[in-house]
Amino acid sequence: MKKITIATRGSMLALWQANHIKSLLEGQYPGLEVELLKIKTTGDKILDVPLAKVGGKGLFVKEIEEALLAGLADLAVHSMKDVPTKLPEGLVVGIIPEREDNTDSLLSVHYGSLAELPQGGTVGTSSLRRGAQLKALRPDLDVRDLRGNVDTRLRKLEEGQYDAIVMATAGMKRLGLAAPKSSLLAPPDFLPAVAQGALGIEYRLDGPMAETLAFLDHEPSKIQVAAERGFLTGLDGGCQVPIAAYAELDGTTVRLTGYLSDSDGSNPIRMQAEGPTDEAFEIGLGLARRVIEAGGDEILERVYGEQ
Repeated sequence: MKKITIATRGSMLALWQANHIKSLLEGQYPGLEVELLKIKTTGDKILDVPLAKVGGKGLFVKEIEEALLAGLADLAVHSMKDVPTKLPEGLVVGIIPEREDNTDSLLSVHYGSLAELPQGGTVGTSSLRRGAQLKALRPDLDVRDLRGNVDTRLRKLEEGQYDAIVMATAGMKRLGLAAPKSSLLAPPDFLPAVAQGALGIEYRLDGPMAETLAFLDHEPSKIQVAAERGFLTGLDGGCQVPIAAYAELDGTTVRLTGYLSDSDGSNPIRMQAEGPTDEAFEIGLGLARRVIEAGGDEILERVYGEQ
């Protein structure tokens, strides 16, 4: 293979991710030409409506997957937290490179932590999961919707539209960005999105990509992502629901914490499960079943009813 085309969104973070994989491929295969095909997805075009109201995270991958299936690109690099649990026939997310930090960061111009935010302070986030957990920890906060690319969100913070915003730590690290003040929102108090901080490489099942990309696969990250996505699959959830999951590895054991709540952070259900790493996805599915039996079905009904 002399040339590989990577389909990618045009945002700063998406381009960083695609270029990161491009440079690793070129390092592994001297003489290989790797080019980027930039695609504007529906999610990039609709910026004035909360994601949960327009169909969720699949909006960021649909057009990219169409390009893969049409043979316009050989692979796509995604933030795994944006990838729906159901993939189009003929495609697979078969490679998970080593995961970056999976925590969230509270970013502010004036306030160094969640505790320092003023009574009734405004916090921007596009994520129901983040909003629900923020409200559970600080019910007084005014959590407002915040869409746009990383640089757009930081600009809105600096303009004073919000007292603080919450973003994935991984994106800030990858782009080398920072706010005047920041603090981590991390387990056990604040659980991340399913597969947050992990990249996934998607490609056609009928091509040579699995073999070409195998050197990028990181087994521990793959196990964590499998457990967390098992939980999401079992709840049949998307970004329309406050769902969080956090997998930890201890030798050949995976320990998974799952979280579900109403959209205002009330009625939280938080449970744990553990088992052998080679059953990671099934452990996630099993934990989801337990959460549903503990009242999760009623929460899902309520949250979807609100929309």
